[in-house]
Amino acid sequence: MRRSIQLLEQISEHTGRFFAWTTLFMVLVTFLVVLLRYAFNIGWIAMQETITYLHAIAFMMGAAYTLKHDGHVRVDIFYRKWGDRGRAWVDFFGGLLLLMPVCVFIAWSSWEYVLSSWTYLESSPETGGLPWIYLLKTCMLIMPVLLILQGIAQILSAWQCLRGKPPIDSHEQGPEV
Repeated sequence: MRRSIQLLEQISEHTGRFFAWTTLFMVLVTFLVVLLRYAFNIGWIAMQETITYLHAIAFMMGAAYTLKHDGHVRVDIFYRKWGDRGRAWVDFFGGLLLLMPVCVFIAWSSWEYVLSSWTYLESSPETGGLPWIYLLKTCMLIMPVLLILQGIAQILSAWQCLRGKPPIDSHEQGPEV
């Protein structure tokens, strides 16, 4: 089970680190848009849409990485004071009863929306806009899948802790993906 948890966490780690680069690219494109607009009075809708696309991609593709590194907002008035076992109970039931159903709902409710976008190879309604809205909308299906994989890793890790096994260090060298 330890190797399975490490493998699932490596998926989150690698995708998060890969898509983190979109934020740098987003900053560079934003700088370029501002520079072109105010220095040369030039602007392209496609460049402005690129910023929005990159922001959405960074957010959606980084959600599982953020979950892995405990970066999501949580009301932890009690959680941080509890021991490993108390936190494991919260992580176990929170993942099972909250995270998993929400991810399944997101995937289920997004399916038709994404499929429709692919059917028409949806592009920007703006003249000169980006033609790949269907690819961006696909992230709405990939995000819950990545969150489910990380959620499974956390549920299994919490289960291990509840069974009295030593906690799995997220930073241990796991199998490469």
